[in-house]
Amino acid sequence: MRSVRFVLISGVLSFRALFNRTSPAMFVGSLMSAPVFQMLFFVLLGRYTGVADDKFFIIGNVLLATTGAGVIGGTMAIANERQYSTLGPVLLSPRSRLQIWGGRALPYIVTALFSMVFTLTVGSLLLGKVIPVSGFPALLLTLLVAATSATALGMVVGSIGLRVTNNVFVANVAYTLLILLTGTNVPRGILPPFLQTVGSFIPLTHATEATRTIVRGDFSLGLVGEELAIGVCYGAAAIALLRYFEHSARKHAAFDTQS
Repeated sequence: MRSVRFVLISGVLSFRALFNRTSPAMFVGSLMSAPVFQMLFFVLLGRYTGVADDKFFIIGNVLLATTGAGVIGGTMAIANERQYSTLGPVLLSPRSRLQIWGGRALPYIVTALFSMVFTLTVGSLLLGKVIPVSGFPALLLTLLVAATSATALGMVVGSIGLRVTNNVFVANVAYTLLILLTGTNVPRGILPPFLQTVGSFIPLTHATEATRTIVRGDFSLGLVGEELAIGVCYGAAAIALLRYFEHSARKHAAFDTQS
């Protein structure tokens, strides 16, 4: 129970410390308004080009709504420790690194889930009901797993941000790959086989496909399981990178350096 308490409290305090530097208007604009306007843009673009129907782009951009809190937020949760010169005290803590960084990930998972639910609600009100009522429990499970895997990707990018100068650039590259390769806004069937294979190992790909099956009145637990497995792999990769960079920092006695 002490470990659970530490994970929850440290995660909340870290989240508050980061977002207390911003205004509520910025929170609403980046995590609520931006995903909705992005969804409307792609829906209208889809109507003009005839690539797919409204539901295709609504579902895709609901899943992409997790990137603001999950990918970008997960990146900031780690990389900003160096930017604000708090990385040294964090790494000097005797606590388990899994507890420290896992606690930082939890608020972003919850926020990403909220952002997706809000985007889906607005999309359903403006463009028509997308998900059948009977599919809500399966949908929430799928969105929770998607938020977890996207946040794990953000933690990987944040880990890289401990070494590279411009971690925002790396996060934007990851976000672009999510748009192009996961089937959210570009049908995967029209991609070259190589890119389809790459997309299969990126978060949100299987969650997007699982959500589309829910829209059709079905549910694939296997797709959700694959999404969860990918999230676990990215989470393990983030912890491994953090441990490596921590060991390197201790070796060179430089916790807040660029390299």
